[in-house]
This record gives sequence, C-alpha cells and structure tokens, in this order.
Amino acid sequence: MPVATRRKAKKMGLEWADLGRGLSARRIARQEDLGLTPREYATLRRMDTPEKIQVFLNGIPCNHEIGGETVLSVREVLKQRRAHCIEGAMVAAAAMWVNGMRPLLLHLDCHISDYPHVIAVFRRHGGWGAISKTNGAPLRYRDPIYRSLRELALSYFHEYSNRRGHKTLRSYSVAFDMRRLDPSEWVTASKDCWKTHDRLVELRHYALISRRQERLLAKLDPFARRASKVVQYPRPKTP
Repeated sequence: MPVATRRKAKKMGLEWADLGRGLSARRIARQEDLGLTPREYATLRRMDTPEKIQVFLNGIPCNHEIGGETVLSVREVLKQRRAHCIEGAMVAAAAMWVNGMRPLLLHLDCHISDYPHVIAVFRRHGGWGAISKTNGAPLRYRDPIYRSLRELALSYFHEYSNRRGHKTLRSYSVAFDMRRLDPSEWVTASKDCWKTHDRLVELRHYALISRRQERLLAKLDPFARRASKVVQYPRPKTP
C-alpha cells in the first residue's frame, strides 16, 4: 500500500492491512468466497444499501442470550433470526461486502458498569453513518452526516447510559475492515465467534472525554431514564 494511502487511512481512523492480492483485496465477496449457500447469499445480496440492512436488523428479534452469552456468526443469525449488537454488525459487514461496500466495524467501549457496543460504519459523500442492532431506541442507525468517526461516536454519547442513569460511553476504536479475517471465523462459523469479538475489543481506541469531563457528567433525569427502558423486543418470560 502506498505511503500516501496509509497516511490517508490513518487520518480517517481506519485500520488497514496490506491487502495485496487474494480474498482480502476483493471488493465484492462472491458466494464461494464466503462459503454461503445460494439462499444465504441471496439474502445478503438483497440488502444492497445501508438502509435495507438496517431494516433487516430491526425486523429480527433481539438475541437475549437465553442460556448463556453468544457471538453468533452471520450464518447462525440468518438461521436463528435473532441478534444482538456485534452479531448484527457482522451481518451488516457481510451484506456490505457482498454489495461492494467496505465491511467496516467500530467498537464503542464504556465504563465497566455498562456494556460495549459494536456498529457497522459506512461513508457517503464525505459523511460517516452507522448501522446498529440494538433493542432500545437511542443506539440505532445514524445517517451519513458526520464529518469524522469521532463525531459519529459522540452522537451516541448522551443516551449511552447504564440502569442508574450514568452516561457511560468512553471511547471508540479505529474502523476495522472485516476482510482481514477469514470468513470461516465470522461468516460461516458454527461455534460462537469469540475470536472475532476479541479482535474488535483489542483494537486501538480513542478517548471521547477526559477524566475531568467525566466528573462533570450529569445523570439522566427521571423522564429520560424511563424512556430509555423502552425496548422493541421484550425479554421472554421464563416458565
């Protein structure tokens, strides 16, 4: 990769490999590249815009992880028709790759009292947007209007809170190109994709606020806290 291209990627907050030749350099993933069935591939192929990907993710129930934590692969999400954030983000990345878009994921990290979030990011006419699978209202799709990944991450800040109303978002990662990983690790894996999960967690992160600013944060007011509890797919009641 030319030095100028590397500098541009670093400035944009992207983490790039020396793609060279082979699958990782392929702009559009073919069915045989990903190891998917014709039906699975056709499902991803129909999601040819970020908006359509988001509609699909909104339309499948939240994975409440009944029975234990999961990191379902793209194939398992399409089969089980359920997903939480990283699982939805991987589906989005696969659909983006199939349709000629960069399959970029971004990891949002938070205070230990809350849960991290993973989104798929895309660029249109110089603006960044995001595709997001979440069960609540605040951390959803973002239109491609943000000038940088930092701006995009900050758009999630105010409503990113724990059950006690504390604002917990603290950092965002570089944008990771999923073409760097073997599709068998995250697209067609039959077992949980913890290796992919760990790869995203270990990415370089950038702080969104300072320690001094953290001390100045106000809690969500009671009305906002009540509103934040609204979910699209309630957790099933145990027998």
